[in-house]
Parts: sequence; C-alpha cells; structure tokens
Amino acid sequence: MKLLTQNTVRGLSLAALGMVAGLAQAHTGHGTSGVAEGLAHPLGADHLLAMVAVGIWSVSALPERKAWWGPATFMLTLVLSAALGAAGVSVPFLEPLIALSVVLFGVMLVLSRQKMPVALGLGLVALAASLHGLAHGAETPATGFAAYAVGFLACTASLHFGGVAVGLGVRKALAEKATWVMAGLGTLCSGAGLVLLGQL
Repeated sequence: MKLLTQNTVRGLSLAALGMVAGLAQAHTGHGTSGVAEGLAHPLGADHLLAMVAVGIWSVSALPERKAWWGPATFMLTLVLSAALGAAGVSVPFLEPLIALSVVLFGVMLVLSRQKMPVALGLGLVALAASLHGLAHGAETPATGFAAYAVGFLACTASLHFGGVAVGLGVRKALAEKATWVMAGLGTLCSGAGLVLLGQL
C-alpha cells in the first residue's frame, strides 16, 4: 500500500507538471471542420484543465454514486451555450473569463473537503461551462460543424472520465490523505489558470 501511495503521488505530480509545462491558449487558429479537429480542440490547456478538474471535483464533492452529475451538467451546458454562441451571443472579456474558470475549479478542488450545497457546486460548473460553450459556438464554421461537435463532445466526455478516474484513484489509494492531495491538485489548477490569464 505504501508503494502504491508513493507511485500514485509521483504519477499525479508528473501529470500536473506536464499540464503546467504545456500551457497554451486553446483558441488560437485551429480548424473546426471535422471530427479529428473536434477531438483535438479540448486538449488546449484551458479546456483540458477545466474538464479534468470537473471530474475530480465531482468525485470529491458530490454524493456517492452521483459523480456523473458534474460532467453531465458541464456537457449539457456546453452544448446549449455553444448554440447561443453560434447564434452570435457573446460576453465581454470571454477569454479571460475562461482562464478564470480554471482558477475557479482549482478553488473548488481546494475547498472540496468542506461540502458546499450540491446546487451551488453544479451551478458554478454550469456557469464555467457556458463560457467555454460560447467560445466554441462563436467558432462555428459554415460547414462541417456537426462532425467537429461530435469529436469535441467525445473528447470532453473522455477528459471528464479521466478526471473521475483520477479522483476515485486518489480517494481509494490515499484514504485519509486524499483531501490534501485534492487541495494540492486544486492549487496547481488555480495556478495554471492564473498563468493562462497572464498570457492573454
């Protein structure tokens, strides 16, 4: 168990360092016309961090067996707000707000041991997802958006699943230390969000 714990912590640390080292804006001149481009788009740092963080937070903060609520809320809001974005709806300072959503999810991870009302947590997830959705909707191409959207949603679901898997693994392997690991991951996530904000 001790070896498992050390390996888990080491793996999480390496993954976190890799994410921070690969920081880059996700809305910089990519295509939006096919499944492959849709699959690749969420791998930009702001989306990747947000979606993985939602999965981890859902395991940490939501009722047992309800971890799917967080990812489901994110994806549903993402689709609805993308439709609004495609129709021309936007908000000022959208890119900085998206970076701040990464900071928000980090703070939520840090505070996950202090259970917030489920409705409040899911409301914050929906708020952040709406920002990401508006940005994607604004990038709607004249043709090929359906294929792009399929790829994007498939990758989003995979990132959420990865976050849930990390959260479950930490909780199982580290038991009473899991909350401190979540806080550490949250601190890294918020720090990465601030770096992204500084790059804008």
